[in-house]
Amino acid sequence: MDSFPAIADLEKRAKRRIPSFAWVYLESGTGADHARDHNRDALANVRFRPQFLKGPLEPSTATTLFDKTYNTPIGIAPVGLTGLIWPGADEALARTGASKNIPYVLSTVGTASPEDAGTWAGGNGWFQLYPPRDVTVRSDLVQRAADAGLSVLVVTADVPAPSRRERQRKAHIRVPPKIDLRLALQAATRPAWTKALAREGMPRFRSLEAYVDEASMKNTAGFVGANLGGTLSWDYLDQLRREWDGPLVVKGILDPDDAEMCLNHGADGVWVSNHGGRQLDGAIASIDALSPIVERINGRVPVMFDSGIRDGLDIARALALGADFCFAGRPFLFGLCALGDSGAAHAHDILHEGLTTTMHQVGVQDLGELASRLA
Repeated sequence: MDSFPAIADLEKRAKRRIPSFAWVYLESGTGADHARDHNRDALANVRFRPQFLKGPLEPSTATTLFDKTYNTPIGIAPVGLTGLIWPGADEALARTGASKNIPYVLSTVGTASPEDAGTWAGGNGWFQLYPPRDVTVRSDLVQRAADAGLSVLVVTADVPAPSRRERQRKAHIRVPPKIDLRLALQAATRPAWTKALAREGMPRFRSLEAYVDEASMKNTAGFVGANLGGTLSWDYLDQLRREWDGPLVVKGILDPDDAEMCLNHGADGVWVSNHGGRQLDGAIASIDALSPIVERINGRVPVMFDSGIRDGLDIARALALGADFCFAGRPFLFGLCALGDSGAAHAHDILHEGLTTTMHQVGVQDLGELASRLA
């Protein structure tokens, strides 16, 4: 894999191998993409002051989270409509989570069922919930996730309403996907993606199909829009806490007061994220939100982080600023789109090697020492 030593190399190849509508869905943010780009810029401003003459170092990246030890403090973040980006993506991502011993998070609007994802992830599966308005649907989804062995429930808080995502509109991306003549012509120039689509079939919201009657199956977008999101409140979180016995994490937190409230309402973890810059183009960068939230939480529960990670150095930056664990979405999908089923594992290896290299370069052996080397 020496031809692709960086996530940026996978990104370039991925763009050449998938149709432009799939690329726009994966790569774009919202508005003018300022929030997406600011995530990267703000991470780049976090610097270290190396120390040397430490003798031989053997950095360890094993990390325990919710009583389970993972090989690397990086997980596969939930991504919606993954089968549009790369057909069969959820299976490949879940199997990567199992093989690399890292968490894989299935999205409510991913394209695999909880039952399949739980099997593929081999005990490393989590479930991300877009809160349904119908409490019966919610209870059933949560129970299915638990029965499938998806051990952590991640409640997404940062989608109070759909964002505009103007570039996706111009790319004619629809939910459910419909390959019209324009999109078919794009797909025809990407044979690897088209072959995968022929094998896997059109992407479907398999987690939700049980709740859509036959007549409205033709309008899954209407079902998703009418039944998911826009209802999350502290009372709703209380209800989820009573329904879910395992660890419960609230994702999309950028304000310390919200983080405190999450704990008051029974959350076992807080996930700092601005949704990869896909919701509000004027949102604070996730890395800028991290330290104030870590200070407020003060070690009472784990703090997770995503948005903008492109290499192991970025993971080290977030850990140094107090994150207990990191997640990434786009890097793993860049790998999958670039190299097929083995690509997500290669993306993990890039991130892991970058993290251990950073630890060598700044002169630390344990992840907890990274904070002492911040400049």
